[in-house]
Amino acid sequence: MRSASVSRKTAETDISVSLSIDGTGEARIATGVGFFDHMLELFTRHALFDVTVSAKGDLHVDQHHTVEDVGIALGQAFAKALGEKRGIRRYAAAHLPMDETLSRVSIDISGRPFLVFRAEFTRDKIGEFDTELVREWFQAFATNAGITLHAETLYGDNNHHIAESLFKGLARALREACAVDPREGERVPSTKGAL
Repeated sequence: MRSASVSRKTAETDISVSLSIDGTGEARIATGVGFFDHMLELFTRHALFDVTVSAKGDLHVDQHHTVEDVGIALGQAFAKALGEKRGIRRYAAAHLPMDETLSRVSIDISGRPFLVFRAEFTRDKIGEFDTELVREWFQAFATNAGITLHAETLYGDNNHHIAESLFKGLARALREACAVDPREGERVPSTKGAL
């Protein structure tokens, strides 16, 4: 089973995450940040991962530490669950429409973390959620998952739709890139022999 659990405790947050790549999309998310919970739930559902997140953070300060540290822990769990990455497809891309919005997410499960993030929000907040934290989560996740991640909103007006299309786009790309390619067998998909 490609699954892993990670705990992360700092002076700012206390987080426990479990992730199963070969799941059914079951989410048990509790971060104390309502919109963020919604994004993680739809991410889980569209990736067909099973994800449990329990996070307690210094929300009296703001949501930054909680969102970033969940990205760190979830990225670490993802990397741990994939292990040597034998037999995976490795690359994937998704165009994700959400009403008037279209986002493109492309990934390489390369072991070389890198983020290109091109999305603009016209408001500082969606409900109580700081829109700048979408990028922070993507950065934390990509870095700790060890993936190259390009996320771009091609067009869109509604800030909720922009965020949702990015999270769903990542989910769909990860779902495809993590899929086992029967033609690869037990090989690592790299001429180097390791990722």
